[in-house]
Amino acid sequence: MTYDITKIIKPRAFGDLRGWIEALRDAGELHEIDAEVDWDCELGAIARRVFGEGEGPALLFNNVKGYSDDDDVWSRQVFTGGQSNYSRLRMMLGLAPDATVTDMVLATQHYFQQRVAPEIVETGPVKENIYKGDDIDLYKIPAPRWHGLDGGRYINTYQGTVTIDPDTGEHNIGIYRGMLGEHPDTLPVQLWRAQHWGVHFSRWAEKGMKMPVAHVYGWEPVLPYCASAPIPTGVSEYEVMGAIRGKPVELVKCETSDIMVPASAEIVVEGFIDPDPATFEMEGPFGEYTGYFGGDKCPKHVTKVTCVTTRDKPIFRGTLEGTLPKQLNENSVMSSIQRAGVAWNVLTAAGVPGVTDVHCPAVNNGTTLIIQIKQTYRGQAKQAASAIWGSNSSHLRYKHIWVVDEDIDIHDYAALDWAFAYRVNAAEDDIVFFPATFGSLLDPSTRLGERNADLYGTGKWCRVLIDATCNLDFPPEEQYDGDRFPPTVEPLEEHKDIVSKRWKEYGF
Repeated sequence: MTYDITKIIKPRAFGDLRGWIEALRDAGELHEIDAEVDWDCELGAIARRVFGEGEGPALLFNNVKGYSDDDDVWSRQVFTGGQSNYSRLRMMLGLAPDATVTDMVLATQHYFQQRVAPEIVETGPVKENIYKGDDIDLYKIPAPRWHGLDGGRYINTYQGTVTIDPDTGEHNIGIYRGMLGEHPDTLPVQLWRAQHWGVHFSRWAEKGMKMPVAHVYGWEPVLPYCASAPIPTGVSEYEVMGAIRGKPVELVKCETSDIMVPASAEIVVEGFIDPDPATFEMEGPFGEYTGYFGGDKCPKHVTKVTCVTTRDKPIFRGTLEGTLPKQLNENSVMSSIQRAGVAWNVLTAAGVPGVTDVHCPAVNNGTTLIIQIKQTYRGQAKQAASAIWGSNSSHLRYKHIWVVDEDIDIHDYAALDWAFAYRVNAAEDDIVFFPATFGSLLDPSTRLGERNADLYGTGKWCRVLIDATCNLDFPPEEQYDGDRFPPTVEPLEEHKDIVSKRWKEYGF
């Protein structure tokens, strides 16, 4: 059963990335590497090994090859892994160290419904250094080549990319991949029409204008947490960030556009994206969240950089993408909580009753969603799946949905497998296909021809519901004392009580 999560959360503002790093250091959650590390794949290989199955510390690289005190560069440190562990997500969400996964999901569900308006300030630490014109050189930032088969050095992996609607001025913050370009002032990106910034881009293009954009690197952990979430249209991610930290986000205006960015960010790269294909540069492939390399090398939209602002001695923030069995990362761990909280809010808004828990296994980044319900009428599982698939939050997630009864532990694969074995009968419509829907362009289970972003703007999925609830279409059976399923082999309470009282007598 759910409970009032507000009684156990204590919102906490860390101030900026440096405050977050200090908090991790104090909690024993940070490992600093002073040995020289090559940005070309070595750094990524270290991160892969440390992240492991979600048990490793956050990493601060203090000595990146080619970015020492003797080099003419802007940044010399790389921070990663701040959200690759549940213990650090508990810290960010203001929960105690012993909080459960469900507690984190409930906290996310709560925070994503709250709003704390940002505050506008005149200036901030991110304005300590301002570079324009010939002074712009993104190669002065130690962006790694994370994987051996990456098409380049990926600077956009865990940033907040900010765009504005040209008609309403509404800001959107998302995380989209991008790499260092052919020139020191270009940053090719992967831009899809179905994404929120893709909607903004289309509106700017319809007006015959380039889209202003700002890429923000390094701030409090709520930035990537909210930027990667499908926050409802019309709601500012900055307002949700303020709710999680319990304090307004201080924003400052960019130098070359009207975009507002966190005043204490480490680095902000400002620019414009032109719809003219003549401006495109080669981008890809990249080790994607699926665990496969995705997005072949081809011409992509480019952020033409007009200004870079930084703090003094800024720390670059990036992350290692891609999840495999027993190899998790920040996105997978974070998504398992964040996407479950989002889905729960969708179910609540749609009026689906009886939801008692929601879970996204970390290994698939929210591609699979598991819903636990107290079932009161037939078709409830199908109602839940329809609500999820009809929401914009399902664009890149929730491809497969399981719905189980409240007696099934949705965090236990063995329990799910038991429910699948004995409560699912395909002939009873317990497996439902929802074909030809939008989906991820990066999912290699979709035919390559269906993953053309220029033609379709999105991928093509056949979604599946596994209804592993007890079938309410079955009439009550006399042999089951009026129930639809036989009793389980769980010992009776009276016998469990006897055993509990005598447990030590048995020599345990």
